Amino acid sequence: MKDMAPQMYDRASTVFSPDGRLYQVEYAREAVKRGTTAVGIKVCEGVVLLVDKRVSSRLIEANSIEKIFQIDDHIGAATSGLVADARALIDRARVEAQVNRVSYDEPIGVEVISKKICDHKQTFTQYGGIRPYGTSLLIAGVEDNKPRLFETDPSGALLEYKATAIGAGRSSVIETFEAEFDEKMTLNDAILLGVEALYKAADGKFNPETLEVGVVPVPDSNFRKLTTGEVKIYADKIFEKYPRPEGDNSGGNKASKEEDLDI
Repeated sequence: MKDMAPQMYDRASTVFSPDGRLYQVEYAREAVKRGTTAVGIKVCEGVVLLVDKRVSSRLIEANSIEKIFQIDDHIGAATSGLVADARALIDRARVEAQVNRVSYDEPIGVEVISKKICDHKQTFTQYGGIRPYGTSLLIAGVEDNKPRLFETDPSGALLEYKATAIGAGRSSVIETFEAEFDEKMTLNDAILLGVEALYKAADGKFNPETLEVGVVPVPDSNFRKLTTGEVKIYADKIFEKYPRPEGDNSGGNKASKEEDLDI
């Protein structure tokens, strides 16, 4: 009976273990940790999102893998974890944004949409017969001429950051940010810092062709994705500072194909 006791607490997301843990929520966080590395940086000129898309096979069309999404004109989101779960949350966020425009004739706030997504995630940890979402989102945008950056956790927790990362390379990226992040840097400098952090987290498998970058500048508050050519310019600057990866550069990070839960 003693051997069976621990299994009783990880069969449902609604059952607490004796030490106050929800194992299913922790397992969902593990799915995020095995996902592709996503980065968010907030500076005075705006906010930037970067994702090193994992391409596990050269037969996959890299353009078919989307990890940065537009929610509204002024809001974008980067995902890590189960991409199917992420798409469902993005679709819900887009509906919430449109409902707000129809109801109040104004764009939804970045914090408001982040809280709505987290409220929805939290309900999936409180009722039986459902599982938590196995994905985290970095939600970035401009609100009242101020850049905002939020991270949503599978548990429904919400935190605002100046710079952060989710996914397999999080520890390496945070280490880079702790040493080099400066709130006074320009948006271009923030993009360069993000690319550099992803380069260091890629463990020699960095490929600019699988890098996705989205920006929301403060002046016009319009979210847009950088083109492949624009991303390559930033990547080339990093290659001037660090050696270009040799051998297999098919993209991705430290996680193996067996751990690839994104596709």
